[in-house]
Amino acid sequence: MRRNNMRKNKIKVLITDDSLLFRNMLKNQLSQDSDIEVVGLAADPVEAMEKIKTLNPDIVTLDIEMPIMDGITFIKKLMAERPTKVVLVSSMNISVFDALQSGALDFVRKPTATYGLEAFIKELKTKIKVASIAKLISYDLKTKDTEVPKKEITKLRKTSTKIIAIGASTGGTEAILKVIKELPKTTPPILITQHMPPGFTKMYADRLNRICTMEVREATNAMRLKPGLALVAPGDKHMELKKDKEGYYVRCREGEKVSGHCPSVDVLFDSVAEVAGKNSVGIILTGMGRDGASGLMKMKEAGALTIGQDEKTSVVYGMPMVAYNIGAVEIQLPIENISTTLIRHLNK
Repeated sequence: MRRNNMRKNKIKVLITDDSLLFRNMLKNQLSQDSDIEVVGLAADPVEAMEKIKTLNPDIVTLDIEMPIMDGITFIKKLMAERPTKVVLVSSMNISVFDALQSGALDFVRKPTATYGLEAFIKELKTKIKVASIAKLISYDLKTKDTEVPKKEITKLRKTSTKIIAIGASTGGTEAILKVIKELPKTTPPILITQHMPPGFTKMYADRLNRICTMEVREATNAMRLKPGLALVAPGDKHMELKKDKEGYYVRCREGEKVSGHCPSVDVLFDSVAEVAGKNSVGIILTGMGRDGASGLMKMKEAGALTIGQDEKTSVVYGMPMVAYNIGAVEIQLPIENISTTLIRHLNK
C-alpha cells in the first residue's frame, strides 16, 4: 500500500525539446529520482499540447526555441486553454523573461562548458519539485517592454536617504517588476537579490531598465548608490551594502552559498541591517525555502520597516512565510499594495 501511495504522489513530467538525444537524456536522468515520473516526451509544442490533454502532466519542461511554434507562443496558448506549470530548460536567452511573464514558473539553463550536466540535473530536479507546489499566478503585466512609457506615475513628496532591499526566488522576476515598475526616479536606492544564474541577472537587469522608471543595472563591485538607481546582485556573487565618507556603495564578492544560495538574500539583508539600520526598508517576496528570513529579522531589530508578500499573491509562499512566522515581517501585503505602502512610508 505504501508503495502505491508513493507512486501515486510522484510528480508527472512531460519533457518537450526538439533534440531526441536531449529528450532521452532528460528522461533517463529525471527517472532516477523517486519523486519524479516522466510520463511522456514531445519534440515540439504541437505534440506537447496533444500529450498534455491525454497525459495530464503536473509539470512541462520546455525549451524556448522550438520548431513549428516558439516556446512563448506555446506558453500563452497553454495558459489560455489548459493552464499547466512550465519549467523552462533553455540556453542563455533574454526571451526567458518574456516566457516567465507569459506564465512559466521558473527556468534552468542548459549545460555548458562551465555548467556541467550533474549541476544542471540537480537544479532541474529541484526546480521541478518547487514548481509542483507553486501556484500559477498572473501579475497582469501585459505591456511589452518597448511600449511602457517612462513617466513618473507615483510621486514622492520629499527626498529620502533610506536604502531599500528586496529579496526573492521562484516567481520573483515578475513580483519584483510589479513592485518597482512605477516607482519614480526620486526613489531611494534599491538593492535586489533574486536567485538566478550568472549571465541571466545581467539580462534581467537590462529588461527591468527598459520597463521601469528607475535606472536598473546589474551590480558591479564598488558601484556607488544614488536615488533612482536599482542594482541587481550578479548571479554568482553575494552583494553587500557598504558605506564610507562618500556614501553608500555595494561590495560584490564570490563566496560559499549562504542559506543555500549565492547570491543570498540573507547576506544582503544582514549587511543592510548593519550598515543602514533604521534608515532602511526590507521587502521579502515569493520564493522557496528560508533565505532572507533571518536577515529580515536583523533589519527589523535594527529599526527598519519590513514588508512581506502575502500567501495569496505568492507563487511560492516559502521565504515570506518563514519570515512572517519568526516575526520578521512588520507588514504583510498582497504584491499590488507593496509599492504604494513603500511610497507612503518614504513620504512620512
